[in-house]
Amino acid sequence: MPTDTSKPMKLERYNSYIRKVHSTKLLNASSKFLFRVTLLIALVLILFFTINYPPLSDNTHSAPHHHHRHSFLSTSLFSGSSLVGGAAWEKQVRHSSTPRRVNGFSVLVTGAAGFIGSHCSLALKKRGDGVLGLDNFNDYYDPSLKRARQNLLSKHQIFIVEGDLNDGPLLTKLFDVVPFTHVLHLAAQAGVRYAMQNPQSYVKSNIAGFVNLLEVAKAVNPQPAIVWASSSSVYGLNTENPFSEHDRTDRPASLYAATKKAGEEIAHTYNHIYGLSLTGLRFFTVYGPWGRPDMAYFFFTKDILQGKPIDIYRTQDQKAVARDFTYIDDVVKGCLGALDTAEKSTGSGGKKKGPAQLRVYNLGNTSPVPVGRLVSILEGLLNTKAKKHVISLPRNGDVPYTHANVTLAYKDFGYKPTTDLAAGLRKFVKWYVSYFGIESKRSKETQHFDESS
Repeated sequence: MPTDTSKPMKLERYNSYIRKVHSTKLLNASSKFLFRVTLLIALVLILFFTINYPPLSDNTHSAPHHHHRHSFLSTSLFSGSSLVGGAAWEKQVRHSSTPRRVNGFSVLVTGAAGFIGSHCSLALKKRGDGVLGLDNFNDYYDPSLKRARQNLLSKHQIFIVEGDLNDGPLLTKLFDVVPFTHVLHLAAQAGVRYAMQNPQSYVKSNIAGFVNLLEVAKAVNPQPAIVWASSSSVYGLNTENPFSEHDRTDRPASLYAATKKAGEEIAHTYNHIYGLSLTGLRFFTVYGPWGRPDMAYFFFTKDILQGKPIDIYRTQDQKAVARDFTYIDDVVKGCLGALDTAEKSTGSGGKKKGPAQLRVYNLGNTSPVPVGRLVSILEGLLNTKAKKHVISLPRNGDVPYTHANVTLAYKDFGYKPTTDLAAGLRKFVKWYVSYFGIESKRSKETQHFDESS
């Protein structure tokens, strides 16, 4: 009788079928897993490259990478939040920019976390104007001082947008949200000597950044009136005394001065072609509370208190180096006077409709003081003798003296400085010891001495 093989064959076919089913399920599961992993990796890579490598079209006027990265993150990934582009952010921008007085200005202040910018912002807000700040909080000097100024402004309902002048989309967004009547453009790469170390930063900020601002301002409707910071450095190797707006400014002694002079020529161009109302202010060695740590009066104070020697420059022919030191409150009055007398721009949609105002003014103190006298005043205020190291002025772009003729500013908007150097430095030192806690340190040292004796 033949053997019945049908059952084993059926069983084998069944087992083969089961193996195929399991194999198919395993393959499908593996495929799904691999697909999900691949998709996750792709999303992570897209996010990484999006954050670290913005679109090429934005790089034409890009700021340093860390600033641009912040701007892209805030505008693209967090829209709807309190950062750039969201509803809460726009509410902050509008609230800060809205004037509280009849016919008040709505002013965009660039460099608002800076020395002059923070003082001007507070003065404008105090009189009822709307103020919106813009600052990139760069690390040219300790950013913590800028953050402290920002906190001070915040207490007075002044909002500072963190962004760069070279970020065109951000500037356009600000003008879309707020129809600014005025721009007080104080953002710049400052300092004469640092230009020898990092020249590109001056070109990016003082030239490219300024052009970017003017490009945006020319296209909006209505165009704002613009008051901006030039510098006494534009006088360069000028030997006329005192410096007048009519004197030559075509012989700059530093790259910083050259970029500021370039700014004046660029202002002329945008006024001529697009009808922008532009006023340049040539500041003369501004000092005071909340000042810049890279300025001589500031680091002299620090070094004298720490017992470190200070360098006092003399000219190559052994004459005293002198500066027209100008107290911050006087400069603020000049800035507000320039804003108050600035006429409206005449362009519309990027096209000039008629002649527009173009001005430049000196804002100084009209009384140069030798640097040695500055040190003597500080010694008295700090009750500490300075360790002086007198050396010849190096060829680093510094000029031997500055002296402002402010007749034109007085004639046009009543600019009249009233603070002499001794009075101004007294106010600065009072702020300095309070801000850095110098008095409390001294009192602790005295207390420790009394307890140990």
